[in-house]
Amino acid sequence: MLETVQRLITGYRGFRARYYEQRPDRMRSLVEQGQSPDVLLIACADSRVDPAILFDSEPGDLFVVRNVANLVPPYAPDDEPHGTSAAMEFAVRDLGVRHIIIFGHSACGGIQALRATAAGEQLPRDFIAPWMQIAAAACPCDAEGNVPDQETVEHGAIRVSLDNLMTFPWILEKVEAGQLDLHGWWVDLRAGRLCNITSDGMSELVAGETPLDVTD
Repeated sequence: MLETVQRLITGYRGFRARYYEQRPDRMRSLVEQGQSPDVLLIACADSRVDPAILFDSEPGDLFVVRNVANLVPPYAPDDEPHGTSAAMEFAVRDLGVRHIIIFGHSACGGIQALRATAAGEQLPRDFIAPWMQIAAAACPCDAEGNVPDQETVEHGAIRVSLDNLMTFPWILEKVEAGQLDLHGWWVDLRAGRLCNITSDGMSELVAGETPLDVTD
């Protein structure tokens, strides 16, 4: 346990050396002028898909929201807490981001839980199963009790979140005015592919044309 914590402290020292000692102007600008990212990226909390690492980004480049299975709930303002919606509101209405990216990935545990629930399993968890119902439409169960395969549901959940984004009036308004673009991306952790997932059911490879397999 102490070795793990010490490794994090050592990592921070490296970050501090890079940005406070070698490039102090970068951090000074972010502190004094504030942040102005162009991208709101809604990613999974999974430890394998850190957006800053995967996209080679620096402090101030991305406004990142992470939750289980990179889901966007539908617009539902009330007196209850809504962490993801609150972060989206700040990014869109206050920071004025120009792009929102729903960033999913292969082997997603949240999607595995959704598929298990759809197949009739009872999950001994307090919050995961209800949260994953946001993407229930991406995991229909047929008459024989079969559910779609993992990757199909992962892509479908991204499309559900893209549709839910448009239920937020201040997102819809900016999209229609050409001031905001919405994107759905999915990364294949095994093969290193990055795919564009569109709301109309299409998917296309955008990076990683040469197939890789980390098990080779």
